[in-house]
Amino acid sequence: MKLRHPYYLLKPYLPWRLRMAMRRWIAKRTLATSGAIWPIKPGSEKPPKDWPGWPDGKKFAVILTHDVEGPQGLERVRALAELEMKLGFRSSFNFIPEGDYRVAEELRDWLTGHGFEVGVHDLYHNGRLYSSEEAFRAHARKINYYLKEWKAVGFRSGFMHHNLDWIHQLNIQYDASTFDTDPFEPQPDGVNTIFPFWVPRSEDPGWKTEDGRQRRDPSSVLGPPSSVLPQAGYVELPYTLPQDSTLFLLFDEQNDAIWRKKVDWLAEKGGMVLINVHPDYMNFDGKLRGGTEYPAARYEEFLKYLSQKFANQFWQTKPGMVADWYQASCRTAPSLATEPNAPRAIFRDKKAAVLLYSYYPSDPRPRREAEALASAGMEVDLICLRQKPDDPACETINGVNVSRLPLRRRRDGKLTYLWQYGYFVALCATTLLYRSLRKRYDLVHVHNMPDVLVFSALVPKLRGAKLILDLHDPMPELMRTIFDLPEDSFVVRLLKRLEKLSIRFADQVITVNQACKRIFASRSCPPEKVLVVMNAPDEKIFPFCNEQFSHTPGNGKPFVVMYHGSIVDRHGLDLAVQALRIVREKFANAELRVYGQRTAFLDGVMDSIQGQSLRDAVRYFGAQSLEQIVKAIEECDVGIIPNRRSVFTEINTPTRIFEYLACGRPVIAPRVPGITDYFGKQDLVFFKLGDAEDLARKIEGVYLHPSQALETMKRGQEVYLRHSWSQEQLGFMNRVQELLRFG
Repeated sequence: MKLRHPYYLLKPYLPWRLRMAMRRWIAKRTLATSGAIWPIKPGSEKPPKDWPGWPDGKKFAVILTHDVEGPQGLERVRALAELEMKLGFRSSFNFIPEGDYRVAEELRDWLTGHGFEVGVHDLYHNGRLYSSEEAFRAHARKINYYLKEWKAVGFRSGFMHHNLDWIHQLNIQYDASTFDTDPFEPQPDGVNTIFPFWVPRSEDPGWKTEDGRQRRDPSSVLGPPSSVLPQAGYVELPYTLPQDSTLFLLFDEQNDAIWRKKVDWLAEKGGMVLINVHPDYMNFDGKLRGGTEYPAARYEEFLKYLSQKFANQFWQTKPGMVADWYQASCRTAPSLATEPNAPRAIFRDKKAAVLLYSYYPSDPRPRREAEALASAGMEVDLICLRQKPDDPACETINGVNVSRLPLRRRRDGKLTYLWQYGYFVALCATTLLYRSLRKRYDLVHVHNMPDVLVFSALVPKLRGAKLILDLHDPMPELMRTIFDLPEDSFVVRLLKRLEKLSIRFADQVITVNQACKRIFASRSCPPEKVLVVMNAPDEKIFPFCNEQFSHTPGNGKPFVVMYHGSIVDRHGLDLAVQALRIVREKFANAELRVYGQRTAFLDGVMDSIQGQSLRDAVRYFGAQSLEQIVKAIEECDVGIIPNRRSVFTEINTPTRIFEYLACGRPVIAPRVPGITDYFGKQDLVFFKLGDAEDLARKIEGVYLHPSQALETMKRGQEVYLRHSWSQEQLGFMNRVQELLRFG
């Protein structure tokens, strides 16, 4: 890292007023020779190769960010956020983890609950972050901790210092420590573009070559192993407008004319308006502190200028959303999950077996993961159940070699479960034994239930295969729910013991959410052994919908409430019917549409419905394909997750939430840890778990206040995009790569 002037070496140690006086002296000299490259640098307007344009055909993008540098700025965060909310904007606030203040969890929750983003700003903000690579590694360990603790995905260095190679040691989706052009920064090497760009990972700084072999350098471990696996890269977001401190403090500008001039040019070129504004320097009470503040009204007028001159022309978003969209839509660098040619070189000549006590390809999670391995060049043999007698015993589906065993799943009593699980484990063990005599597997991916299915891979493991145990559900909790078992029963204690042994036998554990990870880490294994890969819907089947949810109360059209998925007691279809009965006392056009496999529970619910009008309002459409479910969601007004209270539903994160959000429909869901780990208070319409009356109130709220439901849905969609399958798949593929390469 090169600093342009000796002053910057002393900067962290100088009083603020003296620093500013020196900066002004330096800036005047710099400005005399920089007029040709600031605030606009010719050539930076060239779009990246194969640039697809901004989402929804928008002309340009607007991203607002804020670095909170001290206690005074911290006190003004809410005022700044409320100013932006009043004008319809949302932004990102970057906090210093170990600076002169401590940011309260309540403030972070308030920001995210109102649609803002929280990022990490340096560590100490003392100018020493990049003093040496060894020091950066030590700092990165702590920064990664705060990224995880704050559920943040973005980072910005203090003083805009940057080393894009070293930043790969951070667990981030984006960095925002650069600029298109700014000769007044201590490290003035601009990136010369007004567009986001991808920073690929050339090599992990924590891997060193020794005797021709790559080995882990223990000094580079940045927290748990789960947080240091090699990642494909991150998105870099340079700021493209001069910082407020540069304009109003350094040059003492009395208006926002330079901002407006640059915005006009950025809009014309279709680039990215990314600004960094500091609440520390903004005055909200009209009593300016000489030389250290400027009126907040100046920033407010700039936002009004944007809204009025460029109404409906720009995509107003947050940096995390840009990073998500960029990786999903226009990343051109090779990656593990999105570029078919690059992965094939990674897993060429590798072989995997997948064991699944379910049906294929109808079970979406195993299908997504198996096809990801196959698309990466791996030979994938999948063993599963046979759903119908006429299903082929062997076939290849999207590169996956599927073998169906002569067994069909039945859900009766405990003895039926035990017999079927034991029989399937024996069949899989025999099949793998036979196949292992002809080929050597590099990987065996086992999906529970049951957990002990992992032991059928004993022979491949003895031959060197790595075992992944994919825990869709914690068996003790699920069986307690299904059979109403007490926690201290013999069966539950046995299942917990088998879970622990199964996890110990596996090389890697994958599960579906943070709630399940906490359970497994608390009783069966260290947390670093568990990777969360969420059940996100496949974007090819559930493409993201930008159409706006709309409903007009009293228009006479049916108000459609939708339920889909497994129709069992714990998922609360009967509660949904009770809620509908209450709702229809006020709105006779409300109806409930149900999709799923017919069960005895469904028959009981339908038989219990009294009154012809309610019977006509509850419509059952049977089991549908995923493609048909998409069409059904498009015809509904709101999706519901009417779960009953149980130890299992407390920790479950239903995939249906993401499916509704992907299709542009608001969701009513229970407030439980499995959901609130990901969604804030304002991201979904929450009801009290198991409470039909509260569910009815929330349905009425969506009916009567569609604009509020729309805003809630938009915030929920932001969470969905952060956990889309393209994102989750990348983590899965990276872990497989690490397991095979260094395991």
